[in-house]
Amino acid sequence: MTGPYAIRIHETGGPDVLKKEPLDLKPPGPGQALVRQSAVGLNFIDTYFRTGLYPAKFPFTPGGEGAGVVEAVGDGVANVKPGDRVGYVTSGTYATHVTAPAANLLPLPDGVSEEAAAAVMLKGLTAWMLLFEIRPIRKGDTLLVWAPVGGVGSLLVPWAVSLGARVIAVTSSETKAALAREAGASDVIVGYDNVAAQVKALTDGEGVDVALDSVGKISAEASLASLKKRGWFVSYGNASGPVDPISPARLSAGGSLVMTRPGLFHFIDTPEALARGAGLLFAALKDGTLKADIGQRFALEDAGDAHRALESGKTTGATILVP
Repeated sequence: MTGPYAIRIHETGGPDVLKKEPLDLKPPGPGQALVRQSAVGLNFIDTYFRTGLYPAKFPFTPGGEGAGVVEAVGDGVANVKPGDRVGYVTSGTYATHVTAPAANLLPLPDGVSEEAAAAVMLKGLTAWMLLFEIRPIRKGDTLLVWAPVGGVGSLLVPWAVSLGARVIAVTSSETKAALAREAGASDVIVGYDNVAAQVKALTDGEGVDVALDSVGKISAEASLASLKKRGWFVSYGNASGPVDPISPARLSAGGSLVMTRPGLFHFIDTPEALARGAGLLFAALKDGTLKADIGQRFALEDAGDAHRALESGKTTGATILVP
């Protein structure tokens, strides 16, 4: 198959349910743009739809971010034109082409490549949400960051440090710990045993202001137990499975803790909010605060292999799929 194609799912299951199928390209409708994709970002949420953890209507095309070149625009589109390089957060990006609302498309500034944009759009905006929008991080804060060298974590650590925060990271191996330290983490806990006790020891018994937790089921209680009074538990991922129900009384017993489970699309639901987040993200990329750390590249047609690598914990930084 050499023409346009998409990777689709017709049933939940393992990576083998990802199927390459022909894509019928149609002219974009009013307010839409057709983009020929240069690169597609891989994210853990893609596996949640594949396995059924998050519901999807079949046939389903995974993918939530990408970058490419506009090929055509529909009526009423004024913010982009054919030939523009754009990045975006939109659905169904596991394909050679994507038709998206033009309002979702962000022209890429000079110095930000399409591969870099595809690697960081969803993950970078998630990091922006976590650091700037939920409980804004201030100079002197101490953060606990799980999975510090993953797609989001590899952006969270240096960005938080640039804001004047101290980052204590939790990861699974000494190799990943070294990468977390290079990114700016002041301390790294290796392994998931006795995390809260180690955090308290590192903070003279106080705990952290905010726990940014993408691991989920096996890490939630450790995150809660690592917090200061009135600290924030921000659960934004389920790498180990969904978090078990937490009683409000547990939050009170921990010292009037705050818990939230944010979704990015609630924070970029207007063009103004999307532009605000993307502006800070692109600025951080251009000034060197953030780098698009592309640890792995897979052909789009090998999306199943990319899912296997991601779920096995063998990836670092961002992973992109190349059509």
